[in-house]
Amino acid sequence: MDPAQRIAQFENMANADPGNEMAHFSLAGAYMQAGRYADAAASYTRCTEINPQMSKAWQLAAESYRKAGDIDTAIGTARKGYEVAASKGDLMPKNALATLLKDLGVPLPRVEPAASAPTASPGGSFACHVSGKSGTQLPRPPFRGPVGRWIYENVSSETWNQWIGQGTKVINELRLDLSRDQDAETYDRHMREFLGIDDDLLTKIRTGT
Repeated sequence: MDPAQRIAQFENMANADPGNEMAHFSLAGAYMQAGRYADAAASYTRCTEINPQMSKAWQLAAESYRKAGDIDTAIGTARKGYEVAASKGDLMPKNALATLLKDLGVPLPRVEPAASAPTASPGGSFACHVSGKSGTQLPRPPFRGPVGRWIYENVSSETWNQWIGQGTKVINELRLDLSRDQDAETYDRHMREFLGIDDDLLTKIRTGT
């Protein structure tokens, strides 16, 4: 599906169900791929209005505002997103927002440690690349291929179980049929975004570099 088709698909879905955060999130991603950064920023911001705890949407909204040239809004969004990510213990969005704020010459907000973030299973000693917390390793890769292997080596079972819950929401809210290639790719893209696997990292995983 080309970018224009993806945009049209998710615009229709977001317009039909304005409270569907996943539709807005997918629409924002389609706008980003098309270089429509201001539109992407608006859609990611809509996600944060629907779900203020969606730290990944805060991160991508801030990055989109920056690419659109709206630096003041990028800073305000990044500061708020950093607070949300820190309070939840979402390591990768927090680190990405910290890097963005430092690049813009802005000090990091003072935040309290994440008190209510999910904790690892007792005795867990596996270091999760995504959450930054100790947990337990998955018993095996969740699926075949280099991405499945990377998840096995870097993502704790606790974080993976969080994705399973989020993935169910993605399937239900976007009405995905995983037997269709385009729906399966939409699901995979949300999974990679949740786990912090951006395009550069995905290339490295697939090529083994």
